[in-house]
Amino acid sequence: MNESVTNSAPLMPMVVGHLARLQTGLDFINTLDLWPVSHDHLDSPTAALEWLVEHDLMHRESRVHLLAQYDASPGSGVEMLSRLRRARQAMRGVLEAAATRRAPRASDLAEINRALRTHYIYELVPATDGVSLDHRHQGDPVDGAIARLAESIARELIQGDTARLRICENPQCHWVFKDTSRTGKRKWCSMRSCGNRAKVARHRARQKTVTA
Repeated sequence: MNESVTNSAPLMPMVVGHLARLQTGLDFINTLDLWPVSHDHLDSPTAALEWLVEHDLMHRESRVHLLAQYDASPGSGVEMLSRLRRARQAMRGVLEAAATRRAPRASDLAEINRALRTHYIYELVPATDGVSLDHRHQGDPVDGAIARLAESIARELIQGDTARLRICENPQCHWVFKDTSRTGKRKWCSMRSCGNRAKVARHRARQKTVTA
């Protein structure tokens, strides 16, 4: 694929006929790792755009073009990161509110609603059995990616089983996830990490009690 895109080249409209999955939205929220070491996976414009490309939210050509823009105007890259992080924080806020059965903050809803107002063009496209209705985003590809991520969260809040939304009970972790276990009683983002840590802590506490 030729990625030699110049600053004057128009950005490719983002085809968004397929919706982003809920898991993609959750992965986006969890790009801010709090445990075992705090780390933001969207710590630079390059890392952020690569994440969007890897999750099929942006064309690679658009990434190359945007990075050229950010090189010429570093402030625009900083502003892009700020938009992504505001959206991420708002999505976390509404999911945490749903998981704890409380009303979301008005500021979080306003941020998500801004993302959902992204402009789309609807059009008929060929399908194996005739035609289907598709839509694409025109403008900043990052706005299109944020809109698709926001849609994945909004769909879950309206149509999904919000009773299965969870926040990892490790207070240092706080990953958000959907409990797909049979019993619906999952507490940890992963038994290999936070779950195992809690298990070891309980064992040590019992040992101290026995010793005492």
